[in-house]
Amino acid sequence: MHLLGPSLLLLANILEYLAFSDSSKWRVEHPHTLYSWEGACVWIPCTYTVYSGRKDELEELIVYRNYKYDEATKSFEGLILYNDTKPWKGPDPLERVQFLGDQRSNCTIHINPVLEEDDGWLGLRMIKKNSKWMERIDLNVSKTPLPLQIQLPPEIQEFREATLTCLLNFSCPGYNIQLQWSLEGDPGGSLKERAITLTSLTTKTISTQSKLTFQPRWTQHGKNLTCQLWDRKAEQMLSKATVLLDVKHVPKLKIEGSPKEVNVTEGESVTMTCQVISSNPEVRNIAWLKDGTRLREQKTSTLTLFSVTKKMSGKYQCEAFNDVGSGQSDAVVLQVYYAPEPSRVEIFSSTAKEGDQVVMTCMSLANPPPTNYTWYHNGVAVPGRTSKIFQIPAVLLSQAGKYSCMAENRLGSSQIGQETELDIQYAPKEVTTVIENPMRIQEGDTVTLSCNYSSSNPGVTQYVWNFQGSQMKQPHEVLIIQKVAWNTRPITCAACNQWCSWAPIVNLDVQYAPKDVRVQQIIPSSEIRSGNRVRLECNFSSSRPRDVRFFWKKNGIFLKEGKELSFDSVSPEDAGNYNCFVNNSIGQTMSEARTLQVLYAPRMLHVAISPKDQVMEGKKAILTCESDANPPVLQYTWFDWKNQNLHHYDQMLRLDPVKIQHSGAYRCEATNQLGRVQSPPSTLTVYYSPETIGRRVAVGVGFCLATLLLAFWGVKLQRSWKRIRSQQGLQESSSGQSFFVRKQKVRRAPLSEEPNSLGCYNPVMEDAVSYAALRFPVGDNDTPRTGDARTLETEGPSPNTDDTVTYSVLKKCRVGDYENVLPNSPEDEGIHYSELVHLGVGERPQAQEAVEYVTLK
Repeated sequence: MHLLGPSLLLLANILEYLAFSDSSKWRVEHPHTLYSWEGACVWIPCTYTVYSGRKDELEELIVYRNYKYDEATKSFEGLILYNDTKPWKGPDPLERVQFLGDQRSNCTIHINPVLEEDDGWLGLRMIKKNSKWMERIDLNVSKTPLPLQIQLPPEIQEFREATLTCLLNFSCPGYNIQLQWSLEGDPGGSLKERAITLTSLTTKTISTQSKLTFQPRWTQHGKNLTCQLWDRKAEQMLSKATVLLDVKHVPKLKIEGSPKEVNVTEGESVTMTCQVISSNPEVRNIAWLKDGTRLREQKTSTLTLFSVTKKMSGKYQCEAFNDVGSGQSDAVVLQVYYAPEPSRVEIFSSTAKEGDQVVMTCMSLANPPPTNYTWYHNGVAVPGRTSKIFQIPAVLLSQAGKYSCMAENRLGSSQIGQETELDIQYAPKEVTTVIENPMRIQEGDTVTLSCNYSSSNPGVTQYVWNFQGSQMKQPHEVLIIQKVAWNTRPITCAACNQWCSWAPIVNLDVQYAPKDVRVQQIIPSSEIRSGNRVRLECNFSSSRPRDVRFFWKKNGIFLKEGKELSFDSVSPEDAGNYNCFVNNSIGQTMSEARTLQVLYAPRMLHVAISPKDQVMEGKKAILTCESDANPPVLQYTWFDWKNQNLHHYDQMLRLDPVKIQHSGAYRCEATNQLGRVQSPPSTLTVYYSPETIGRRVAVGVGFCLATLLLAFWGVKLQRSWKRIRSQQGLQESSSGQSFFVRKQKVRRAPLSEEPNSLGCYNPVMEDAVSYAALRFPVGDNDTPRTGDARTLETEGPSPNTDDTVTYSVLKKCRVGDYENVLPNSPEDEGIHYSELVHLGVGERPQAQEAVEYVTLK
């Protein structure tokens, strides 16, 4: 039974595939199995592709629950959760099952809430034109929330960044859940800030993951790490998973000493013990270190030093090894007490500069440290100096010489060691900068300067010049400046031995023509429009001497003298390039050109027609809207001679090919930010081409001929009508019993009629309608009238007294004798019928069905 259902389904899919394999092939992608629980939701990412020659849209979509294929009906059966057809109504938020896809490639489905009875499989039935497909989607719905899985790295080591993953095979947008981490012994919840939640919602995988990345410590070894699934809305835990942390770490050690102070006098003994606090895995061996160097043959947890000396003083550590690595304990300092050794004096620099601070230190090895010092200058004890450091805030030349010291502690005093000499030196003194030029300095002159000093110890080895913001070093004291600049900064020099002494600053006072001459727009401060008041001002940055004059030029032509240039009402013609000149006794300087732009609305607007204003139809005509505007025209608008907007907004209007209908006056309108102006009309004349003239002449001649022909036939018809009216009058006056023929149905007589026709062609009545007056036999109610036309057939009394109608058979000659016979008609074989209507005196006889008709031939 378990195999029968899938077999039927496979058979159904094969049948459908064979039925439509000639047109399409479906490919549907979605997660193989989706997981959820009662009351939650499920999001099914789904895409589909139909490989066919057409691009038909999806016409119908049906979602089944636990469907089966019925072999008898050749159809699928099951509970229908969703059914929609084209046109699509779109997802309804009130429905439990929503289709979120489209008609091209997306078949995503959202079920909210999901029920326990939804467990099983879903069937996605998709129908396109001439193509169908059923896709199975497995759905695992549990009664309780899904369990969590914690994925650990292969090994967790202390201080190595480790990433742990809490995995939930579920993700549904809109369902408010959260994964939270907690660690035993971490009440502050510091791990929460290090966790990152990732959601995967693709056709391959659906999951919610929380990745926790942290650097574990050895104190976290053996602690429980828990991941919890929280419902944020209900504020309750749905499920959780817990793992025990196995943190690999090196041994953790500490040293216990005997005595604990580890302070001994030279010649005594000391013992230290290495204690293992924690190790994962277990410790393999132990070693000892002194000042970072491993002690040989010391591989036990206890270290004993007999009859210690001052050389044994130092930092002691123990080191233990396991499979992860080695760990060291904190250092324990072993102090061995002894009397001071022979002392010596250390100076930071044996050569001190006069006036600088000098610090001298009395160095003597002792434990405990010396508590009293005695200083000697050139063999004489210096009174008041009992500390280790001898400090001179500002050394003098008289303090130069040889220095020594003696140190003391509670165990004794040291011997006076070797003397140290203090040498006092100084920088060059009274340094000055001298200008060698005898007269005032102008821009471009050559300037010579020299750097002088009074004394120096040691002697001067080089000179430094601070010139134009940079320093130049040279071995001699003279500096020559070629072509001195107008903006030369003040100059100074320094004479240097080991130190440098700077001279006072010297200003060269260079004379120069005006600099940085520029034109400034004072009024208005922003853009200039036609009609505005404009004021330009000529300024400069500096000039030596300051006495200057101002001049103005426009486009290279002299205008006036003065600092300002004003326009009470500026016009477009005032636009141009303006320069100003400033001169003093040294020279003249011209400013850069200042472009004066005047903004104005479009003007001098006109329409130019190319190649000319008279064009033959079928050719090309280009209309150009030419104008002068600043800023440039933003938009052009074209109008025809009817003042209709052509909705064309380019500067050029192209008519290609041009037509007769294009003849007329055209105007254009130009617009910029300052206004809108219309041009006067320009007329475009389009004349006919020779081909059009020929066609029109032919049509005119044809129209004239048709008019003449209609007039001719009109005259003839009028004459015929008059004849007919005159004959009708005669007939009505000749008989009281008359008939007229009303045409009811037209038929044509066959050509094979007898030659003896009673009616023949009358050449006199060629254009008139002929009527024949027919008399009925006189009855009781009829009174004969005088003057009735009689024929051979109606003369004499009739043996019958009823209203029987007597007909005459009228035949036409073969050449045609009646107008209702059309000689040239294609229906020559047709028969014409006429109904005889009684217009005589008395009651009209009842219409009979068996009425014979006169046959006109």
